[in-house]
Amino acid sequence: MQAVEPQGREPLTLINVREGLFSAKGDTSGFDGLIKPVPMPGATERPYGEWFDGVVDILTELLGDRADEAIESVVVDRGELTLYIAAKHLLEVVTHLRDDQDLRFEMCLGVSGVHYPADKGRELHAAYPLLSITHNRHLRVEVAVDENDPHIPSVCSIYPMNNWHERETWDFFGIIFDGHPSLARIEMPDDWVGHPQRKDYPLGGIPIEYKGAEVDSPGERRQYR
Repeated sequence: MQAVEPQGREPLTLINVREGLFSAKGDTSGFDGLIKPVPMPGATERPYGEWFDGVVDILTELLGDRADEAIESVVVDRGELTLYIAAKHLLEVVTHLRDDQDLRFEMCLGVSGVHYPADKGRELHAAYPLLSITHNRHLRVEVAVDENDPHIPSVCSIYPMNNWHERETWDFFGIIFDGHPSLARIEMPDDWVGHPQRKDYPLGGIPIEYKGAEVDSPGERRQYR
């Protein structure tokens, strides 16, 4: 990965460079020569600002000697705090975030899946927005796993309302939430093959013929390189 220094913001990490939206064969879109970097916010150095330092300090103290392993990085971007947490420590972390009197993030507003094919070994991300009603604060907990071993502990025992959200994230992205009471598809049919919101999932469609020329189906001509 390559660091990028944007003006007036935290450093970014370049995880991919996309080259064109369609294959070169028969492309008439004008985008075939497009080169688009895909940056991600990098880890933020202290001081984080606002109440962020206090939350990280309290959580670090509660985790003790496991803190360095549990908290992979702290990112402050666009005024929001994101804690990247190792999957095996997720339940311990969110339990502290919910129960400690100085943290009290009582609500988890679901979980969203994201697929970054170029983030090798960390292709699938699960993002949990947490809300503290007591302190009127919100932060994001994010977990990244290998798409070949996409296991993350279910947080339903701590935040029961995440039940359907975890099912949807499994359905669309294939993240397996270990310990979920009934991890089954919620949108797609039970016999559906694959997870349709991954970026490598085929778009499908049929070829189109126009004035003797044939344009490939979207599933054939769209690329994520």
